[in-house]
Amino acid sequence: MIQTLRPRGLGALMLGAALATAATAPAQAQSAEPCIGASWELTGALAHTGLQIRYAVEVALDEINEAGGILGQQVTLRAYDDQGEPARAVDNAFRIGEQDNCVIMIGGFRTPNAIALREPLDEMGLPWMGVISAGTRVIEHETGENNWMFRVSMKDRWVAPFLVEHAMARAPEGRIGLLYEATGWGQGAVPDVEAAMAEQGMELVASETFNIGDTDMTAQLSRMRDAGVEAIVFYGVDREADGVLRSMQRIGFRPEIVSAWGIGGQLGNTAGALADGVLVAGTFSWWGELEPRAQAVLDAMVERFGLAGPQDLLLPSGTANAYDAIHIIAAALEIAGEFDREKLREALFEVSHEGIVANFDPAFERTMERHDAITPDAYRLLAFHEGILLPIEQTPFGDASN
Repeated sequence: MIQTLRPRGLGALMLGAALATAATAPAQAQSAEPCIGASWELTGALAHTGLQIRYAVEVALDEINEAGGILGQQVTLRAYDDQGEPARAVDNAFRIGEQDNCVIMIGGFRTPNAIALREPLDEMGLPWMGVISAGTRVIEHETGENNWMFRVSMKDRWVAPFLVEHAMARAPEGRIGLLYEATGWGQGAVPDVEAAMAEQGMELVASETFNIGDTDMTAQLSRMRDAGVEAIVFYGVDREADGVLRSMQRIGFRPEIVSAWGIGGQLGNTAGALADGVLVAGTFSWWGELEPRAQAVLDAMVERFGLAGPQDLLLPSGTANAYDAIHIIAAALEIAGEFDREKLREALFEVSHEGIVANFDPAFERTMERHDAITPDAYRLLAFHEGILLPIEQTPFGDASN
């Protein structure tokens, strides 16, 4: 469902009037509805990303509702399409927060969308839970205060040292380059990567950027080749990563690539053998022997959505994160005792939950830094092999000395 953008000023006036009315209304009139709102990329070039989140969210809600719901009520999902565009995400947030009156909102794939939501969420007092978008500024706001945004996902400030460590292990002379998309996500990662390099006593030997939709990266890659880059730390998504690999093939330059998780399984479908050996940070893989609960989740997604198997989970970490996030929200609402946004926010700091990604104990803490539930000890490295994104230990690329 795609919503028409409304004038921002009118939204602020309507919100002010609603708050004034709420101040004199009975307490129960301020209760939120038992629904979870979502703004996801459901059409366009990133349509597969929203679908990957939806798989897990709907299966988790099925489990919860079949077990009696939350606080005895069945919980519904109201998902809207933002096509990866920040303005649409903001419009969707106002519909979720003001018209649908949902108790919480689930975010989608793109960091720029999440950053655009910071002020609207504050205005509405609407909790938000990220499950993929990893930009540091999504959670760590420049004001030093973040009241409403939480995340069950990776964070670039913590991801950068992880990527640099693995890039350094594959660069004999430590000659690392950074290649990133010219968005709030990519640009926001630059200081994180530079700081991680400084911790290693090194500097980047090259730093190049590209625009969304670019397919020819030969100019940037030629400069990186001339700078002697041995390994590239990459911040981009599948479509542009495919362009990078094809440009590398054209100029005969193939350094190691260690990527943030903007890259998902879709790259294996488009780039084929060119993707083999590309390394990607993640939190989860659906391949191999799974713990019984994770296997049950996979089986439920396969049955409910007609999937062929784990090969159809193109964002394996994001899908797993989303599943855990729904159960964390459910646990917090049970602690809160009612569908109330402020009480839900406070209850999130009290949740302990054994998830499929990690043991969240506690899920969140009252520092802005720890509005992120997944800490670096849960990060893991994945690699493409024969077109499939696998745990690196299941591929020939696990030995950095090769």
